[in-house]
Formats: sequence, C-alpha cells, structure tokens
Amino acid sequence: MREFGKVFLPVLYTSVFIIGVIGNGLVVCVLVRHRNQTNLTDICLFNLALSDLLFVLTLPFYANYAAVGSWTFRDFLCHFIGGSHNVGFLSSIFFMVVMTLDRYMTIIHWRKIANYRTVKMGLALSMVIWILSFCISLPNYVFTMVKNESNHLSCAYNPENKAWNVFNVFATNILGLVFPLLVMVACYSRIVPAVLKIRSAKKYRVVKLTISIVVVFFLFWAPYNISFFLRFLQHNGVIMLNDDCHSDTNLRLSITVTETIAMTHCCLNPIIYAFVGQKFMKRVVQLLRKWLPGIQLLSTADLSDSTFRKSSVMSRSSDVTTFSHIG
Repeated sequence: MREFGKVFLPVLYTSVFIIGVIGNGLVVCVLVRHRNQTNLTDICLFNLALSDLLFVLTLPFYANYAAVGSWTFRDFLCHFIGGSHNVGFLSSIFFMVVMTLDRYMTIIHWRKIANYRTVKMGLALSMVIWILSFCISLPNYVFTMVKNESNHLSCAYNPENKAWNVFNVFATNILGLVFPLLVMVACYSRIVPAVLKIRSAKKYRVVKLTISIVVVFFLFWAPYNISFFLRFLQHNGVIMLNDDCHSDTNLRLSITVTETIAMTHCCLNPIIYAFVGQKFMKRVVQLLRKWLPGIQLLSTADLSDSTFRKSSVMSRSSDVTTFSHIG
C-alpha cells in the first residue's frame, strides 16, 4: 500500500491541485472583476470556487505525505489540514445543493422568489453554509493528529470515542452523497420537464447538461463513499470478509483510488457550472486576453449564441433567471 501510494498519490494530487487552482482561480478572478454585477447565483458560484480552492490547497501536504511515507510537518498543520480538507469538501457539496435548489425555484417558481434572490440573501446563505461546514468539521480539526507508528509518523483521523467515527461516516456518506444526490434528483426531475416545454432549439443541450451534472456527481463520489462505508463496517466487525488480510488490503486500496478520483470532481466544477455559460465564457476570454495579450484567443464575437447561449440555465451564471422567464 505504501509503495503504491508513493507513486500513485503524489502524481494525482499534484495534477488535481494544478488544474483545480487554475480553473477555480479563474472563476474567482472573473467574479471579483465583475463584482458590481453580482447576483445570488454568482455569489454561490464564487463560494463554490473558494470551497474547491480550500480543498485543493490541502493536497500538496498530502502529496508530500504520500511521497515521503511519513508526516514531516508540525502537529498543528496536521490538525489544520485535516479539518480544512473536510470544510472544503462539505462546503463544496452544500453550495452545489443550494445552487440546485436555486435553479429549481428560479425555473419552477420564479414569480414567487424573484424578490428574494438578492445579494444580501446570497451573502446570508454563504455565511450559514461556511459556519455549518466548519461546525460539522470540528471533530476533524480535533481528532486528526500526528501519531507515532512503528517506523513513521502518520497524520490521520483517530478519535478515541467510536461515536466520533460514526459521526464521520454519517457526515461523509449522508451529507456528502445521499442528501445532495436526493436533492439533485428531486429538483432536476422537475426542471427537465419544464425545460422541455420551452420552444427552443437549445433545450436538449440543457437537458443533457442537467443529466450530466447528476451522473458525474454520482460516478465520482459514490465509489469512494461505498468503499469508505464498507471499511467502517469491517473495522467495527459488522461484516466479515474471507481472507481478512488480503481483503483489508484491497479495501484500503479501493478507498485510496476512489478517493483520489472523487477529488478530481472539484476540477470539473468550473467546467460544469461556470464555463458552459456564454456570459461567463466572454468574461473569461476578456480576462485572458488582458493577461495574455500575445496569445490568440477566441474573440467574444466568436462565442455565438448557437454555441453557448441558454445552455447556461444549468450553469452557475446569471443567465439562469433570464432563461427561466422565457418559460
């Protein structure tokens, strides 16, 4: 396991870190640059990018941990990185849930909530989500600690009370997968029929994007959550596997691989939720043209309506409200 991790994990963690910082950093920069045109959707998109950035900024420490085979940083950093990693994970999930509910209300009940989708509401929701994520992650700040193993120092979640292990499994599986998946399925099952009623050639692109959001989220996170839950059941003697040593190794290997795959989802968030919208793409191109004047980029005129416009109903851009009003 350790030899496998020394090769596999540093490469994957570093790749996710670089791509995640670039993609989510662009989202943050674009939204800050156009902060005077901010609405509730953009505030949630901004915070989603911050959540993913917080998540990926912990990865270099874990990449070093995997490569060296021992925790080489201070005990304080072990606590801080473990808790911040969980805060980034949970807040990212919660902001996706809020954005899903916002899409649902905007498209299905837009007349009722038009006056409530304000910047103040977005800031209030963001504060609630950050506080909630931090509170749920408090055990990770407390119980993620450096432990002296036989031949190395480990940094892992290691509570003395089994109840905190149960809490960690609940937070990871229920709040991290089951709850957001149920919200997505329930909301998008109402959104898709509403979009199909609209007389627009773009509606099928919207439906495909809608389905892809749910499918991608499930495919990236479900394998890890299932492996994590099985490991918990085995560790507590609820299930017994044949050839315990071999099965335990395979299960730990499964958790390592599926967790790394799940982490790459934060790199896809900017593509799925931001860059598919024409307005946001124009802003990205304008920013890149300013930063990289010597590089040929698509002009904003080339971003034709036939390519991008109205697909942003499912994106985290301000075009959501406009498209829903058409219906």
